Amino acid sequence: MKKGLVYKKEKLTGIVWEDENGYHFQYEKSYLQNPFYGAVSRTLPLRSEEFVDKNMLPFFDGLIPEGWLLQIAIDNWKLNPRDRMTLLLTLCKDCIGDISIINGK
Repeated sequence: MKKGLVYKKEKLTGIVWEDENGYHFQYEKSYLQNPFYGAVSRTLPLRSEEFVDKNMLPFFDGLIPEGWLLQIAIDNWKLNPRDRMTLLLTLCKDCIGDISIINGK
């Protein structure tokens, strides 16, 4: 199982992971009690139930670079361009905007 810690600004908001059932995101209980910065995105509203999809959740997929920038990362780190979770965990520690994904190993 691959997982990442999802931060909004400096606050841990939840966990994103991939397993044999697909891709998941769940807000941390402590963040739901005091959601200082609000939801991670409009497509992932605050709730205690996890979000599940067979494909990478669109919000997280949108954080992964595209085009020449993605190609540079794939070439330099020898990444599989089809492994969306590894791309997310490797390339999205310092994204544009206020979301960061830290490898949760």
